[in-house]
Amino acid sequence: MAERGVDVSALPQEVREQLAELDLELSEGDITQKGYEKKRAKVLAPYLTQTQNLAPPPAYDAQSPGPSSASAPEPGPSNSSSSSSRHRRTRRPHRSSGTRDERYRSDIHTEAVQAALAKHKEEKMALPMPTKRRSTYVQSPIDNCTPPDSSSSSDDEAVSSESTGPQQSPDTWINSSVHGSSTSSSASSTLSHGESRPTQAPQPQSQQVPPPPAPAHPPHSHSQPSALAEAYAQTRIDPGGGVGPPDVPSQAQARGSRVDLPANAVVRGMSRGQSRSSMMETADVRRVGRGVPVSSRVSTKIQQLLNTLKRPKRPPLSEFFMDDQEEIVEVPQADPNTPRPEGRQIIPVKGEPLGVVSNWPPALQAALTRWGATQGKSPALTALDITGKPLYTLTYGKLWSRSVKLAYTLLNKLGTKNEQILKPGDRVALVYPNSDPGMFWVAFYGCLLAEVIPVPIEVPLSRKDAGSSQVGFLLGSCGVGLALTSEICLKGLPKTPTGEILQFKGWPRLKWVVTDSKYLTKPSKDWQPHIPTANTDTAYIEYKASKEGTVMGVAVSKVAMLTHCQALTQACNYCEGETLVNVLDFKKDMGLWHGVLTSVMNRIHTISVPYAVMKACPLSWVQRVHIHKARVALVKCRDLHWAMMAHRDQRDTSLASLRMLIVADGANPWSVSSCDAFLNVFQAYGLKPEVICPCATSPEAMTVAIRRPGVPGAPLPARAILSMTGLSHGVIRVNTEDKNSALTVQDVGHVMPGALMCIVKPDGPPMLCKTDEIGEIVVNSRAGGTMYYGLSGVTKNTFEVIPVNASGAPIGEIPFVRSGLLGFVGPGSLIFVVGKNEGLLMVSGRRHNADDLVATALAVEPVKTVYRGRIAVFSVTVFYDERIVIVAEQRPDASEEDSFQWMSRVLQAIDSIHQVGLYCLALVPANTLPKTPLGGIHISDTKQLFLEGALHPCNILMCPHTCVTNMPKPRQKQPVGVGPASIMVGNLVAGKRIAQAAGRDLGLIEDQDLVRKHQFLTEALQWRAQTDPDHTLYVLLNAKGVAVCTATCVQLHKRAEKIAAALMERSGINIGENVVLLYPPGIDLIAAFYGCLYAGCIPVTVRPPHPQNLSATLPTVRMIIDVSKAACILTTQVLTKILRSKEAAATVNIKTWPIIIDTDDLPRKRPPTIYKPPNAEMIAYLDFSVSTTGMLTGVKISHAAVSALCRSIKLQCELYSSRQIAICLDPYCGLGFVLWCLASVYSGHQSILIPPMELESSLTLWLGTLSQYRIRDTFCSYSVMELCTKGLGGQTEMLKARGVNLSCVRSCVVIAEERPRLALTHSFSKLFKDLGLSMRAVSTAFGSRVNLAICLQGTTGPDPSTVYVDMKSLRHDRVRLVERGAPQSLPLMESGTILPGVRVIIVNPETRGPLGDSHLGEIWVNSPHNATGYYTIYGEENLQADHFNTKLSFGDPQTLWARTGYLGFVKRTELTDSSGDRHDALFVVGSLDETLELRGLRYHPIDIETSVSRAHRSIGESAVFTWTNLLVVVAELCGSEQDALDLVPLVTNVVLEEHHLIVGVVVIVDPGVIPINSRGEKQRMHLRDSFLADQLDPIYVAYNM
Repeated sequence: MAERGVDVSALPQEVREQLAELDLELSEGDITQKGYEKKRAKVLAPYLTQTQNLAPPPAYDAQSPGPSSASAPEPGPSNSSSSSSRHRRTRRPHRSSGTRDERYRSDIHTEAVQAALAKHKEEKMALPMPTKRRSTYVQSPIDNCTPPDSSSSSDDEAVSSESTGPQQSPDTWINSSVHGSSTSSSASSTLSHGESRPTQAPQPQSQQVPPPPAPAHPPHSHSQPSALAEAYAQTRIDPGGGVGPPDVPSQAQARGSRVDLPANAVVRGMSRGQSRSSMMETADVRRVGRGVPVSSRVSTKIQQLLNTLKRPKRPPLSEFFMDDQEEIVEVPQADPNTPRPEGRQIIPVKGEPLGVVSNWPPALQAALTRWGATQGKSPALTALDITGKPLYTLTYGKLWSRSVKLAYTLLNKLGTKNEQILKPGDRVALVYPNSDPGMFWVAFYGCLLAEVIPVPIEVPLSRKDAGSSQVGFLLGSCGVGLALTSEICLKGLPKTPTGEILQFKGWPRLKWVVTDSKYLTKPSKDWQPHIPTANTDTAYIEYKASKEGTVMGVAVSKVAMLTHCQALTQACNYCEGETLVNVLDFKKDMGLWHGVLTSVMNRIHTISVPYAVMKACPLSWVQRVHIHKARVALVKCRDLHWAMMAHRDQRDTSLASLRMLIVADGANPWSVSSCDAFLNVFQAYGLKPEVICPCATSPEAMTVAIRRPGVPGAPLPARAILSMTGLSHGVIRVNTEDKNSALTVQDVGHVMPGALMCIVKPDGPPMLCKTDEIGEIVVNSRAGGTMYYGLSGVTKNTFEVIPVNASGAPIGEIPFVRSGLLGFVGPGSLIFVVGKNEGLLMVSGRRHNADDLVATALAVEPVKTVYRGRIAVFSVTVFYDERIVIVAEQRPDASEEDSFQWMSRVLQAIDSIHQVGLYCLALVPANTLPKTPLGGIHISDTKQLFLEGALHPCNILMCPHTCVTNMPKPRQKQPVGVGPASIMVGNLVAGKRIAQAAGRDLGLIEDQDLVRKHQFLTEALQWRAQTDPDHTLYVLLNAKGVAVCTATCVQLHKRAEKIAAALMERSGINIGENVVLLYPPGIDLIAAFYGCLYAGCIPVTVRPPHPQNLSATLPTVRMIIDVSKAACILTTQVLTKILRSKEAAATVNIKTWPIIIDTDDLPRKRPPTIYKPPNAEMIAYLDFSVSTTGMLTGVKISHAAVSALCRSIKLQCELYSSRQIAICLDPYCGLGFVLWCLASVYSGHQSILIPPMELESSLTLWLGTLSQYRIRDTFCSYSVMELCTKGLGGQTEMLKARGVNLSCVRSCVVIAEERPRLALTHSFSKLFKDLGLSMRAVSTAFGSRVNLAICLQGTTGPDPSTVYVDMKSLRHDRVRLVERGAPQSLPLMESGTILPGVRVIIVNPETRGPLGDSHLGEIWVNSPHNATGYYTIYGEENLQADHFNTKLSFGDPQTLWARTGYLGFVKRTELTDSSGDRHDALFVVGSLDETLELRGLRYHPIDIETSVSRAHRSIGESAVFTWTNLLVVVAELCGSEQDALDLVPLVTNVVLEEHHLIVGVVVIVDPGVIPINSRGEKQRMHLRDSFLADQLDPIYVAYNM
């Protein structure tokens, strides 16, 4: 760092202030790391000079050599450091055995990379290593020592199995040491508790890494709160204290922490469902004492991640972010120092004239005719077998006679006598393996002689071949219906069970023809093939794959084919009778042009060395050159490298006969080092330096340039050493300053004879480049492709390009062909190529070459981690820019930690040398990437798999923080005051109608009798028991749909009396005391409730603990009992036993339960009196609930509120005695409790009660009941609706057959305290439409803690309306209505009609002033059934007043409102309500407590989660939360575990694209881990606590850099 050696405390005050301000800017993300360091260095510069001389040199790691010794040879065998060794690897290049693909090998580059990494070393990032569950991804080659599968074993088992086998070192499976700290890693909760084994790890020099925390503690030892924990003691961290939860063997049991809870803390908590399906359980509530530092074990991974991301690396952003579509993206300001081209405009380069030689044939077929007749015995082709020995030699005579036979057969013998299947000009596929050149030659020349057009393609190996459907596209676009192949090849093709050849994916139907001699017919004496003079008709079609993977056919005309052969003959100076060794693929490109076409024109003897031989014996081609005294060899860099690796086995080879060694991929800038290294080794074997001839080719332009063989002794051509930075800006700059980022390129010789070449800009119009500018090479020549066959549209842009000058005027008439090669013309008209268009990655306006990035990655030592030749580099478009992705195949023996180290160093190297950030680096298991036929990686298929989430990586590192530099600027919140714009005029705010809405009037009760009946619910029940004793109020159903219990008015009254008598008899239970009701959903609960009211006690309903999961559910029960100070518990016999059981004693203190009364067998007694409250403002009951943010809150509901609420519901839903409603809800809090226990007694209607937990064993219970009882109105929860949608969605036919008919249902209301889940209600309606369910029936209700029922879609009022709002505006707390289908639009459904007697108003939560129509604000409510206040939040009276009795800051300062804590808006619709006025719809957006404040914007978790769930088919549920400034996404994986890592990039992409946020941590977990409460709401805070306490047992945790 710049300030090394400066004592900051000694600096002047204003300098210290400047530094402090810079630190603040950096911490808030207003300045980038680079900008920060620059500015800081500038501020400190004057004070640095004095101390500079004294600064000691940075200390290097003892084991790592400095940059100077980076290339020192490594002693001992190169594989001496085994993969399990723990110490840091030395970074020395080492040559391994001949498996490495040396195309990208460059010692200079390796040194540059070492130096770049050494530079990074001082400021190394402490990248936290991803955590992976141990059972995942143990690669097959090490099956013999697979670790115990710990995904479901308990802690003790895990530890014991660990200790039994001595060979089982856990270090190999769980990488406990990470770059920046040494902690026993908490890779999975099975190992992170109950084991204290500190591991020693190296300590790299680092300014940002915290001292290593202590190793993990044994169970029950309380770790010291780390600095981090203290800093975030306020952020609700679990009092886990290192106590690890048991991993319960069955998935159905939740993991909860065992915490004995203090009596009076801020109460908050979470409910955790027993599994996703069992959502009906007690919340597991935990609390944190205020002001007490929490003893917490925050996962060390997160701690490290935080250190890494403390200093966000982003370029400086311009001042303000406007909320406009165009302005989402921050356009990086152009750097004034960017190099710009300064040369003059290039002049087209002309090749030497193409000479006219008298004996050149008029057409290529004519040459074959001539040699066949005059030189029949002379050898044309020698093929080798798999061992490299000659297999057969085809003479020119045989080649001619067989080709004529084939031509005759094709034209005359394929169909029946009179019909001709093939006509001249038809296209025919040639399918021959690489090992059989002879058959291919005959087929190719046979087609030329028959004047049909051959289309050579690769042999398909299976239906799933990489790019198979693209080959099908080629065959389709060329209109191919016939395929020629050999008998052996045909036998090897994949077949259907009936023996027919498989129909390959995307291929047209093909007729297969075998071309072996025995199947060909000899033509009659008088038949001669027709050989016209070469014209512009197509001769053959060569396939070409584009960057996107599309395979197109480049058509080559007869004259182009002939001219190209002539030009090659002249350039390479071919002579008759020479010998040529060809290692290339003879079906296309150089292998076809030199080895099949030009060779026949010149009667050359070709020795074809197949790829398979090269794999088995890499020296075979060198041996062939030696044996046959070959004059020319045709190779690729890889062949040079392999031969060089294997040359030690060879003594007596001589390459002195070679006059030309043509390097086909010499245009790859990295070929220089292969050529040099090969020359180095083989100069001793007679190889002359001047024979190495690189060339540049492309399918469209064919041979673009080739180096002519040199004169012995002449100086070798010079190299260009270019600056990588210059190249990325498209200009040529000789590299001077930084030798690390230099690219050395060799020339590819001169332009071909008879051709004209120029360089044009690669994108946009083909404008001529300047002389010092890199551009695309375009060529005009008779010897080039003519079109993409059958694709006239794309042809024009490639084959008919007319370059224009700077003013845009065309430079001439003649069309040029784009070669797809990027390069420039050097001194002496030499052509230099620096890359290909298809390998071009455009990132933030700079060009990077995929090959260059591969080379840099491979120069990072040790390369033991990956296979050299198996790396794919491509870019994906995410958030308005290209992002670079590197995918490599990992070696089976590479340890997790080695891989991670290698990956993080590749990141640093690429960042240093190319100044570009990688977006994603993924390693996949060996042999899993899609391959091209010759063994390379199929890039476009790999990219497709990556984007589809089907790549299945075993290691992944995402770095969005470093490479996404175009994020919008974080919003600066403006100070809010009540400004002049908020002036109110009547009911208008700043020209808009005030956003308020009201239900209809409750109406006055005239009849005195009714007044008495409705004053208190107890009186209503007594009145009903007298006037209509036998009317059934409740029917309870079991899982079979059988009514197991009913209650008439008089039965309910008598049961309530029994319970009241029991309560009054007990001493110690006084009037006004709280009584906890602990019952399963049913009629006992209702009777106990009224019994309490009869006795003058205040009932508190509590969900009973789950008997199989007491440790998670009992603490909540205990907490509510403690908080409500209950004097007594009313419950059943079964639950009484559970409360006193040993299992309960393990979780809570059972000795301090209040009085427990078992109400199952009470004696028949009547209470002496039935209590009547003195006034209606007395508390009727307490309603306790756990909010999604984890707060446990109890509210007080008065008798007046109960009556008003029941009357309001009665009016809205038109309830009266003759009606029946079905309720499938949890009866413990909120509106669910009101409908279950109170509404029937008030309105007299019959309630059919369906406990939601019964649905788990019988999914059809609820829908069957609706049909059986012909129910018109039903109430349910989202979890019930989701169960039916997921479980019964595919069974509608079966339900129909059973006679289920839902046409009777008029309203189905979902009871919730959240934004309506439109997707779920919509899919429910659609799925069950077939059963008669009306699309209008499903609607939602909305309530909150301060008012249990604000909206409820009743029978009257218009249908709920839906609007679409712009999500970008929503983040700015604004509502902008857009059309359906608009980008970034979010559909919102009205939450139901506002209940009678309720008024709502939308208020700015900060100014507390009313807002206008369609403005987003907090929903405030005024109604007679508002709750009276919170129960037991000691000393929080101001909160009480603030939430329940608050006033507007202006407008109407008299009315008292309650704050719901939910954001929403009111919109006046075109619909009319029952009174004839226009209907005001209330739209709920989400809870204020849950929103995430990120980058100055407000996000609702559900929106991000919706995007995440859409990202991949294997994502089930997902949840998001923030931790400090990081966004954490937890996704449940419902596919196989190998999909786990596929989700990481997809989740990151979708959140970045749709929400403009960078995900900090992606956690992949098992299904059912995200806790859900009984209402179907996600308990995100509970999840967050479990995550921070490392209790999730995740499958994988990825930390995005």
